[in-house]
This record gives sequence, C-alpha cells and structure tokens, in this order.
Amino acid sequence: MDKVRLLLKYISPYKWTAVKSVIYNILSAVFALISYTLAIPFLKILFDRVESLPHPGEFTASLEYLNSFVRYYFTALIDKQGESGALLLICVVFIIASFFKNGFIFLANNSMAYIRSCTVRDLRKKMYDKILRLPLSFFSESRKGDIMTRISNDVQEIELSVMSSLTMLFRDPMYILIFVIYLFVSSYQLSLAALILLPLSGLLIGKTSRSLRSSSLAGQQHLGSLLSVVEETLSGLRIIKGFNAEKKMQNQFRDTNERYAKIFKRVTRKNYLASPLSEFLSTIVVLVLMYFGGMLALSGSTNMTPDKLIAFLIVFSQIIPPAKNITTAWFNIQKGMASIDRIDQILEAGEKISENPNPVSKTHFEDSIEFKDVWYAYNSEPVLRNINLKIKKGQTVAIVGKSGAGKSTLADLLPRFIEADRGTVMIDGVDVKDIKITDLRYLMGIVSQHPILFNTTFTENIAFGVEEPEKEKIENAARIANAHDFIMETENGYDNYVGESGNKLSGGQKQRISIARAIMANPPILVMDEATSALDTESERLVQDAILKLMKNRTSIVIAHRLSTIQNADVIVVLDNGKIVEAGTHSELMQKKNGVYAKLHSYQAI
Repeated sequence: MDKVRLLLKYISPYKWTAVKSVIYNILSAVFALISYTLAIPFLKILFDRVESLPHPGEFTASLEYLNSFVRYYFTALIDKQGESGALLLICVVFIIASFFKNGFIFLANNSMAYIRSCTVRDLRKKMYDKILRLPLSFFSESRKGDIMTRISNDVQEIELSVMSSLTMLFRDPMYILIFVIYLFVSSYQLSLAALILLPLSGLLIGKTSRSLRSSSLAGQQHLGSLLSVVEETLSGLRIIKGFNAEKKMQNQFRDTNERYAKIFKRVTRKNYLASPLSEFLSTIVVLVLMYFGGMLALSGSTNMTPDKLIAFLIVFSQIIPPAKNITTAWFNIQKGMASIDRIDQILEAGEKISENPNPVSKTHFEDSIEFKDVWYAYNSEPVLRNINLKIKKGQTVAIVGKSGAGKSTLADLLPRFIEADRGTVMIDGVDVKDIKITDLRYLMGIVSQHPILFNTTFTENIAFGVEEPEKEKIENAARIANAHDFIMETENGYDNYVGESGNKLSGGQKQRISIARAIMANPPILVMDEATSALDTESERLVQDAILKLMKNRTSIVIAHRLSTIQNADVIVVLDNGKIVEAGTHSELMQKKNGVYAKLHSYQAI
C-alpha cells in the first residue's frame, strides 16, 4: 500500500486529467450497457414475444415506470413501422451507442497516455536530479551498472507494467460497477451467486501474484549486476586483454547472465499464467450462472425469462474482460512494484550534504582557509584524526603522505563533497556548512589526477559550468594551459569532439584541457590532485608549466605524489594514518633526518 501511495504521489500533479479519464470511462460504460441491453428487444422481436401495452400509466420515479414506458413506445413503433423497421431502428441505436462508447474510450485512453508519459518523464527527472544531489560516498558504495539499470530499465518497467495497468484500473472498475448495478436490477439471485464465485477465483489469482513481486525484484537486481559486468568490461578492456583474462570475464558474465535468465523465465511464466488462469475461472463462473439462470427460466419465473437470461449473460460476459484485465493489471503492478522499490531506494537515499536553510552568500575569498579539530570516518574507521591546518590567501600548500593517509579526503572536505564528522572547515572564518553550496564551489577550481572530459567539443569542455562563455576567453584559457596548438591541429578546431571520456586525446592533452577548464572558471582557490603523476616526461613538462601559470596569484592546495613537483610550496603538510605529523617548507622538513617527509623523499630519490 505504501508503494501505491508513492505512485499516486507521482500521478497527483495530473489528478484533473485523471478525473477527466474517469468521467470518460463512466460515459463509455453507460453507452456500452445501452448497446448490450438492446439484445432484449431484438430477441423479443425474433421470438415474437413482444407484449403490447396500451398506456405506460402515471409517471413515477421507478424502474417499473421506465420499463413500462419503453415497452409502450416499442410496441407503438412495431405497430407503425413493422418488425423489420423496429429491428432497423434497434441496429441504428446500437451503432450510435457503439460510436459514443468507443469515442469516450479514446478520450479516456488519450488522457491516460498524457498521464503515463508525464509521470515517467517526471520520475526520470527526479532520479537524475537526486543522483546529482547525492554525496560522492553514495556512489563509492554502489555499482554504476546498477544505478543505470534503475534509471533506465526500472523506470521503463514502471511505465510498461504499472502505468499501462492504470488504464485498466481507471476504466474497468467503472464498467464492472455499472454492469453489476444492472445485473442486480435484472436478477439479484444470479448476481449474488456471481459475487460469491468471483472473489473465490480472485483469491486463487492473488495467491499466485504475491510471489511475482519477489521474483521480479530479484530479476531487476541481477540485471543490474549484469550491466555492471558489461560496464566494467568496457572500462577495463585493455587490462582484460593485457592479462589474458577474457576467459575469466566470459565465465563471470555467463554465470550472471544465466542467473538472470532463470529468474526472468520464472517471472515471465508467472506473468503468462495470469490470463489463462483468470479466463478458466471465469468460464466456470459463467457456466454455473447459465445453469442456475436456466433453472429459473424453466421454472416459469416472471423475473427471469429466456430473453432476459440471454441479456443477463451477455452483460455478465462483458464483466469478464474487465475483471480479467484487473487481474492482469494486478499481476503487472506486483511485477512493477519491485522496480518502484528499487527506484525508491535512490529517491529516499539520505542527502548527507544539505544546504543551510538560510545560507551565507560568499562570492570572494579574502583571508584564509582553516581546518579546526576535523575528524572523518569511513565505515566507522577514522580516515582523518584531529586535523588542524590554516592556509592563508595566496599560499601554496602541498599535502603529502603514503597512499591511504587521507590526502584526497582532506581536500574533498573543502568543496563539501563529503562532510566532516567532527570539527569545522572554515573559509574567512565562515563554516563551509553555512555557505551557499553553489557559491562555495564557485570559489574553487578542481584539477584531478584522472581528468574527466565529456563527449562534446573542446569549447564545451573548457567552458563547462560557464553560462555564456566568450570565444576569446576560451582560447586564452587553452593557450595558458598549453592546449591551443594541439586543438587547432584537429579537423574542426575548438568544435572538434573529444570522444567518450576524451578517448581521442592522449593523457597529457586531456590533463591540459582539464587545466584550461579550471583557468576558464578563474577561481581564487585551486584544489589539485597531482596532475602529472601518470604522464610521460614531455607531457609532464607542458602540464607542469600550465599548472604554474594556473597557480599564479591563487591559493592552491596540491595533493602531491611526486615530491619533486612541490619543493617550492609555501607549506608542505605531511599526513600519516590520518594525522598531520609534520608541516613546514621543503628545506625545513629535509633537515629532520628521521622525519616522514625526509624518508619519503629518499625513497623517491632512489
């Protein structure tokens, strides 16, 4: 029921369209009933059972008067036009009723098509927006393939299974309600029998559908694992081939694919069971009603004549398709609920990085950055311990240490990619938690060790995040980053596409585009994860030159892997096991013969 409420929340913006759909469905059901009940006068003419009525009597608001009124004008029509004329009129009325019935069905379905498309659009947008808001720590614990499955396949499953079923749920109950009212008026004995038999068949169907949801959930999870294997294969194809691991990956994919195929087969089998099971049970119900109705007609009951029995069975038979559709819809909804569960896990995931309701607007960096008594733990394991560090405006501060010492974690606290568990991080004495997040991130440019480029042009990659970039500024940023020359050598210059993740470029070229992007943003604070550690000597020289230009007149925090690149830093901070164990200039730290920095430097020198 909670998931149904969740789905209704997504539909609620279009509630008036849904109301229109319900009204159209009611009208189509009324005209459908009119067309089906025309079987009674048609059969009466054929079997010559039309009883003449001289006058309908005094008007009363009752079914008896309505019945007498119809009989009076029907016999008058036969007297005037003859039986053939009456049959022709019945056929014309049937055609008109059928036209209105199908016209209102179209209008109702058209309304639902609008609701379906808009709801799925909104759901995908909500998921994408949520993904952008979630902290980076969320994605370190989730597989990209699984998240991609949720935003693509799971949303599509909701559209195919749940949203398509809403058409039936908005239409078919209206039909059943109106038809059941007619059946009770015709014969309450047979109608009571039908109401007893239909729920019994519904219990059998419901028992089968309950297991469908759990199977479908397992299937979607295995599909996520399958796509994760594919994503890892595409990302690591060079390593797979280099280590002759094709067989290993084939076996991994085969096993995951086989598990998914088994669950998919189970879900499909149960889904296919819905229609034949409901049809078989409905047939039993109809035959039971035919037997009891026939007994009533043969006994000479005035309430159940043969023509009324046939009309009753015709109308009741029209209840079976919508009842069957509701059964199918229930199966589909149970199947789709598994996808709603998975999507809900993303939409309801905790946003650890939340903005202050009354944030401080800060567009300039004026004095200093300070880490005060900062602690951070990952999975209850401390990564940073009691960090105290002050960086003055214009300083270049290098952070060094062994792998896993907490260097990148310390840098990630500043733009609030992660949140400190204890202590405060301040800019100009203002806690970063109180600063408007967009303002905070506009204050800094980030150049990572592994440059991230998007599958678009050089222009759009360099001007990424800039609303209305000027061409001269883009070219100037590229020149400063030593990227202009190789950009102009490409076929379309700045309008040339860089390929997925920049795969048309070398490592040094990608890094220089990344630096040009930081120059274009013109931030007062730079956060750099050593940008030259994976480059050849020539590329390193060009990139290092670009970095020096970028750092000029800016406050820089440099995560250093090659100690030779940060010897001129104003302050070198040495981290070990999450603690600051040393701090000073290169010459000061080298004087400590048994110090951590001196040892690291000697290892790299060797």
